[in-house]
Amino acid sequence: MLCQDCRKREAQVHLTQIINNEKTTLALCKECAEARGFHSPLDSGPFPLAEILSGLAKNPLAARKADPAAEQLVCDFCHQTFEQFTRQGRFGCGRCYTAFRPRLEAIMRKIHGASLHRGMQPDLSRLDAAAKSMVPIKEEERLESELKKAIEAEDFERAAELRDKLKAIRADLAIDRPE
Repeated sequence: MLCQDCRKREAQVHLTQIINNEKTTLALCKECAEARGFHSPLDSGPFPLAEILSGLAKNPLAARKADPAAEQLVCDFCHQTFEQFTRQGRFGCGRCYTAFRPRLEAIMRKIHGASLHRGMQPDLSRLDAAAKSMVPIKEEERLESELKKAIEAEDFERAAELRDKLKAIRADLAIDRPE
């Protein structure tokens, strides 16, 4: 998309402004955006993701709610500790997500308001085999969470329905877990 001001360069800055319930969108190149007085707050330095995660992870309220054993979380594959993750702002490997899950759920709830994805689901026709295999696992996790909530709320009819759905998914996955 070309810049709406100069119509010469590619637009790199997209601004949306809402005034009196009227939405105005501008697509500008970097030079025209600077000429209008717009600049990115990230121009002064890199995005401080590690600092944000560290602050969220070390928050006393989050630490109290989290499992005390979570303080010593270590990935069994790459041996990165949760503390190293909070300092660096990135994982050592893909298995860190599973290893640090108890603490990550609290952080995700703070950032997103929930630790489970409730939005749009991916178009299954566009996914590869590995990604498609994850869909039933995510559904299993979602159902387990709902089952716990139904039991806590003593909604046993809903809990029985969710239990049956879980059994069906686990049978499809050929997972032999005790109930």
